[in-house]
Amino acid sequence: METFTSLTDRIRDALAALPAASEQWVLGSPSNKIINASALLALLSSATPAVPAVANVTLYQPEIPIAPSPLPAPAASSQSEEIIRQFVQLDRSTEWHLAQRVQFEGDTFEPEGLARIADSSADDLDGARYFVSAGEWTVPRTADTHGEGFAHMLVFDGNGRRLADAVITEPGALEYHGGGIEYDGTYIWTTLAQYRPDSTATLVRMRPDTLQLEPLLRIADHMGAVVHDLSTGNILTLNWGARSASLWNLNYKPATPPAFTAPRAVIKNPSHYTDYQDCKFLGHSQQYEFRPVMLCSGITNLYGTTIGGVALVDMRSMVPLYEVPLTMVSDHGALVTKNPMDVAIVDGKLRLFFLPDERNSTLYVYEPAGSA
Repeated sequence: METFTSLTDRIRDALAALPAASEQWVLGSPSNKIINASALLALLSSATPAVPAVANVTLYQPEIPIAPSPLPAPAASSQSEEIIRQFVQLDRSTEWHLAQRVQFEGDTFEPEGLARIADSSADDLDGARYFVSAGEWTVPRTADTHGEGFAHMLVFDGNGRRLADAVITEPGALEYHGGGIEYDGTYIWTTLAQYRPDSTATLVRMRPDTLQLEPLLRIADHMGAVVHDLSTGNILTLNWGARSASLWNLNYKPATPPAFTAPRAVIKNPSHYTDYQDCKFLGHSQQYEFRPVMLCSGITNLYGTTIGGVALVDMRSMVPLYEVPLTMVSDHGALVTKNPMDVAIVDGKLRLFFLPDERNSTLYVYEPAGSA
């Protein structure tokens, strides 16, 4: 049992950290200081930390490397100008061709994010690796309870064989929800968050060749998708429903956990068309005056109807630059834009990679008919 003094110290530290973490710049104006009760409870909780010292990794095919060596450049940013050129030729009348359909082996839980890592010269089926952020829910959450579960990072080859499963949260951790992921050529970035809005999260990164996690900073809000701008060091995270984006930069020393780090900016999302679930950095686009651009996908429920789409988004303002609705559904009836997405140019054609179904997942790879 904690002494009264240590508990008092934790309360004092929590109260000191939270106002600083809540004093954020929203579209150029400082917001009011509001203490987040969920964040305070997380600091005072006796639950085990979200991030284990060493990930619990199971290798299913130990003779097969879990990542290409050397690690290739990320397709999204290295092929960005061609991705954007082909993407802005799309519209709601575009016909889509199912280029590949790959059944992933084993239980995939609830996929949240997808990163395809492949050398541009490698054959997709033999050389590609698919990293999947997935949530295993062991106790359902309710309006009044946190629920329980584990965050996983699953690895599959291009044929859908399961290569590895890294359990990246501890039993009983409050932050057991892994979000969207991004691969930047060195690390896979993601967040571990409480499975509810207005809560807390931890920004982490992982080496794809070792599956070991490095916690970077604590956040006084739920966070999902992550985007990393390699040229500036800026990191953008999206909160629950992507209603706002928070900007971070590790060139500025973060607060030491469990204290929360205040974002350098908070950007309100002006679009209410799609709740972005997974995003990929596309670089500073010449086609958009060298602004930082990302590609985001997701779904939302409006008036009893679920709609989905993919959008080019300006990272500085969250303004969508070009949006395309998608209506394709999986064999189980889910819109393909539910949760995981990645993008690449393969054989000169734009390809979008989706993994929408839970527990029994198929990778759907689409390209526009007659593209390039």
